[in-house]
Amino acid sequence: MTGVQDPIERFIARWQGLEGGQERANYALFLSELFDAIGVPRPEPASAITLENDYVFERAVKEPSLDGAAGTGRIDLYKRGCFVLEAKQSRQAGGKKEIITQTEPFPRPEPRRVVRGASRAWDVLMRNARVQAERYARALPVDHGWPPFILICDVGLPTTSKSNASAPSPKTLTPIASKCWRSIHI
Repeated sequence: MTGVQDPIERFIARWQGLEGGQERANYALFLSELFDAIGVPRPEPASAITLENDYVFERAVKEPSLDGAAGTGRIDLYKRGCFVLEAKQSRQAGGKKEIITQTEPFPRPEPRRVVRGASRAWDVLMRNARVQAERYARALPVDHGWPPFILICDVGLPTTSKSNASAPSPKTLTPIASKCWRSIHI
């Protein structure tokens, strides 16, 4: 990293290719350093009063379960009126933290992916993260409105965003809106 002066270049040099670490240990640091690099204020410390947590890491939301009881979910990063962000840190095949799973007896060739080295497992992980973020957005208090952006972040890899501006109602996703995904490659 020595000799790199630009804050964005320093950020990229520090985090590029660090997939496979510990999500809970890394995502807040990753995002805080990203905000510093692009000149955006960091989130506020969380309050014990959930209603006051409008720009925080780990914002609690009440989610109804199938049996009618309410469980608590945690939005990795929330900014009221702006976004819900769900962070993951994948464990890519061949990486230091790869998760070894049972191999298929008749392996199928992997389809070509936009992200170099991405696999179907990575696609599923990111899709599940998006569904989780959308579920958390639906669990927000009604007076918070629907966040215009759902962000999915794989620490050290591309970040994906979704705009819900075309949705007909605040908590409805439409096929048009679901085509609004964009990836930011680091």
